[in-house]
Amino acid sequence: MTSPMSREDGDRFRARWEALARKEREELLAMTPEEKFRQTAALFASAQAFGWSEALAAEEEAVRARWMRIREALRER
Repeated sequence: MTSPMSREDGDRFRARWEALARKEREELLAMTPEEKFRQTAALFASAQAFGWSEALAAEEEAVRARWMRIREALRER
């Protein structure tokens, strides 16, 4: 069993995650639109490679129905 995290450990942990988030933001801002597109395309390709496309497509109709209900609710305002 591990001991609870001290406040100092928690502060260091949070500082590392904040530094990581800053670095990631910097990298994303420095990326060209082409690089972002390539990464997005790679994500879609990996979904197909892992066989997730069918599962995602099965949920697509439910998502569309949800958006339709939201649109209807906003129109009624």
